[in-house]
Amino acid sequence: MKEDIRAPLIIQTNKRATELQVENGCYEKKQDRCMVYLSTFVAVCGSFAFGSCAGYSSPTQSAIREDLNLSIAEFSLFGSILTFGAMIGAITSGPIADYIGRKGAMRMSSAFCVAGWLAIYFAQGALSLDIGRLATGYGMGVFSYVVPVFIAEIAPRDLRGALTTINQLMICCGVSVAFIIGTMLTWRTLALTGLIPCAILLFGLFIIPESPRWLAKIGHQKEFELALHRLRGKDADISEEAAEIKDYIETLEKLPKVNVFDLFQRRYSSSLIVGVGLMVFQQFGGINGICFYTGSIFESSGFPSDIGTIIYAIIQVPITALGALLIDRAGRKPLLLVSGTGLVIGCILTGISFYLEGHEIATKAAPILAVTGILVYIGSFSVGMGAVPWVVMSEIYPINIKGAAGSLATLVNWFGAWACSYTFNFLMTWNSFGTFMLYAAVNALSILFVIKIVPETKGRTLEQIQAAINSS
Repeated sequence: MKEDIRAPLIIQTNKRATELQVENGCYEKKQDRCMVYLSTFVAVCGSFAFGSCAGYSSPTQSAIREDLNLSIAEFSLFGSILTFGAMIGAITSGPIADYIGRKGAMRMSSAFCVAGWLAIYFAQGALSLDIGRLATGYGMGVFSYVVPVFIAEIAPRDLRGALTTINQLMICCGVSVAFIIGTMLTWRTLALTGLIPCAILLFGLFIIPESPRWLAKIGHQKEFELALHRLRGKDADISEEAAEIKDYIETLEKLPKVNVFDLFQRRYSSSLIVGVGLMVFQQFGGINGICFYTGSIFESSGFPSDIGTIIYAIIQVPITALGALLIDRAGRKPLLLVSGTGLVIGCILTGISFYLEGHEIATKAAPILAVTGILVYIGSFSVGMGAVPWVVMSEIYPINIKGAAGSLATLVNWFGAWACSYTFNFLMTWNSFGTFMLYAAVNALSILFVIKIVPETKGRTLEQIQAAINSS
């Protein structure tokens, strides 16, 4: 009888902790992943709050300027100060998440967003608006780092990519919802809606566990095992996963504490190049310039801006969801390569449309070519380059440098967002065709970077990823 029970055992490689194991002749239950899903849902409420902040200024511009009698320069400061707040948040996000935990960092970020939204709601002039916008920007900067890191640290390896990609999906949802309901609500009421995801997050953080890897890192052994049990299910055997995490933490404890300058040591160079490089290519490929000025791009090419913007807002959500479904099946590198190829094609099509428009060649085809190029660009970005760099960043850094390295990568990302959005209008004034050819060249370089430098992390534990990077 015991032989019959033992017969269907499946031998698996690379020491992976199986969902179905046999102990003392009896099958264990499968891992209960409800807490993983709940924890992910709570965390990505921060991502939705991120998107709400990013999408707020576009539909409210005329109403805020009219009600508060703001000049174009004053409203431009209100819009752009968000990225400066996010850069400050990016600089401090890693150390904060390492010091008070992933949940503590999300609580603090939510508090800044709540304070910022209330300042905007009660604003009677430009100063209060700017203070509120700076505070929500700071919250965005922290969220942009800590949410994908938290999800990557709690998720089983076979779900890690998909769950981490939900971060980008919820950012897109937040932006799209702000665009849509911003046309129906007053700007003050729209600011109050930004409080909703923050409230859900703050309440949910009382229910979900802290990151087991962070608890292990700070030496809280009982809390570490309890958190891992809650995430994997009370009947799951966590011994192998717990041992792997603890062995890795013990190895890291032997390494010296690091700061930003220590990141440039040879031992961390591979991880640093991959994480920062992906952020550089993500932003300098043109996304924020194209995103912020989609309406003006369509107008310049002769396509109705309102129709084009609505199509843009609708298309990015399902395609980002598609990327989330594919990332753990196809892998990180294939999605990045497909995405990069689409970005090059989208830039070339849009650039050609401006060339035709400027030289009065095929004037009827130019607007169609422009909207096709922009939609190909947005769709390609959403399926890969939008989310995957954040997933890879959350996976490749050793936990002893994750705070400092994550802060650096996030800072580079936000600096690129500011630089791209700031220079876009100047570049378009210089040469519209040349602008999109420049972006096409950057995206072509990103393809080479992914092929040569970026490792595939699908199906590996965080500890196995580190071992592979270090051996290479």
